[in-house]
Amino acid sequence: MKHLSIYTILAATDHRPFPYPAGKWAFYQEWQEVLFLHWKIPYELLRRIVPAALTLDSYQGNYYVSLVPFTMRKVRPRYLPAFPPISDFHEVNLRTYILQDGHKGVYFLNIEAEKWISTLLSKMISGMPYEKSSIRRTNTTYQAAHRPKAYSLQLDYTVSNERFLKTELDTWLTERYCLFLTEKQKIVRFDVHHLEWEIKALKLNTCQLHYRVGNLLLANTPPDLLHYSPGVQVVAWPKKQC
Repeated sequence: MKHLSIYTILAATDHRPFPYPAGKWAFYQEWQEVLFLHWKIPYELLRRIVPAALTLDSYQGNYYVSLVPFTMRKVRPRYLPAFPPISDFHEVNLRTYILQDGHKGVYFLNIEAEKWISTLLSKMISGMPYEKSSIRRTNTTYQAAHRPKAYSLQLDYTVSNERFLKTELDTWLTERYCLFLTEKQKIVRFDVHHLEWEIKALKLNTCQLHYRVGNLLLANTPPDLLHYSPGVQVVAWPKKQC
């Protein structure tokens, strides 16, 4: 992943579906070596596990959830340096897609993080559903286990270096520039900004997983679509009430 100045990142906006906030960004972070696993999910099933105040987004009438294992690095407030024992950790999120007041974003059904202190601080600062999980990663494998919920993930994968041509669906699934959650029955939004995702083809040599949220069960079901990205540099703004 080629690193650029924050000024350069902020200056690139043509790929965004809506402008980023006018105020100062508050946090910097990097999402590196990102795996995207996507499944089509029936609307009725998804509607039961997402707060009613949030509007589900769809692509050509199809609704999706995505499991996104990656490595978080260099998380820091705007005026402070990163501290690797806290700022660098593996993370797995399970997300779905939201369209709220013209803003295409995501809603996290679950988030797992590798380190206790990173989990606690992320949950305290953001309010998002971070939970500690056992996560290990190599250049070609990703393993996670959250015993209290019986969540498990074991991937062995290969990334293609061939040129990848994005489809409209690829863009719809990846180019999301805000995160939604509900607090005290109110909707809040985190805006983020980064360059357009560089996408590569991903092949899963092994895919074993077990995730259940309500009646949604992902258990060794092959994904409908796969992506890999070297990652993006991200700036994020403070949460705001919608």
